[in-house]
Amino acid sequence: MNHNKIIASLTGVCKSYAMTGHDLTVLRDISFSIRESEFLAIMGPSGAGKSTLLNLLGLLDVPTKGSYELAGEDTSRFPDHRLSYVRNHRIGFVFQSFNLFPRLSVQQNIEVPMVYAEYPRARRRARARELAEQVGLGARLDHHPSQLSGGEMQRVAIARSLACEPVLILADEPTGNLDEHTGVEILSILTDLHEKGTTIALVTHNPDLLNFVQRVIELHDGRIKEDRRL
Repeated sequence: MNHNKIIASLTGVCKSYAMTGHDLTVLRDISFSIRESEFLAIMGPSGAGKSTLLNLLGLLDVPTKGSYELAGEDTSRFPDHRLSYVRNHRIGFVFQSFNLFPRLSVQQNIEVPMVYAEYPRARRRARARELAEQVGLGARLDHHPSQLSGGEMQRVAIARSLACEPVLILADEPTGNLDEHTGVEILSILTDLHEKGTTIALVTHNPDLLNFVQRVIELHDGRIKEDRRL
């Protein structure tokens, strides 16, 4: 593991949206890199551009200007099919609202990215069981989301995010829908993953999360106000 290896790098990134009669610029001249095994938080007030930045990092959107390299590839000119492929294979997502499929079991929810990645069935099943054990849900494989607590659903989401062994995990307010105790449990899982070498970037409003991360990028009015190590 090379802690100096750059996983993701944004250079001069701007993001604008065409509005009636004018362009709305949400991000302005964003430049920073994420190194292997970093655990960082993206913070800032509502409207600062946090979600837009996370969407760009996750290849759910593309910059208006500037470049974004992920795992050594410049993604800025990727066609849609390549964006989809890299998003599924290189990035894992954890959302505030879990985004699980209600009709699928824990096992099947964890398998979803591997289905898209065309993993063989036996490999998918073995990997899903392994990941469920890793997040403490080995006994819940046949349960459905309606049978799980919020904390358990977020554990499924974390397991799913790891399915294709991504180079970067993106977590959007991962404790936002959880009580304080359960939120700490989820952060402990993320911390454990980080200590094992997983690279994690999370968006949060919660200053308590700063006890868990190594670095904070603070946005204000679409610009980086501060980039500091803790």
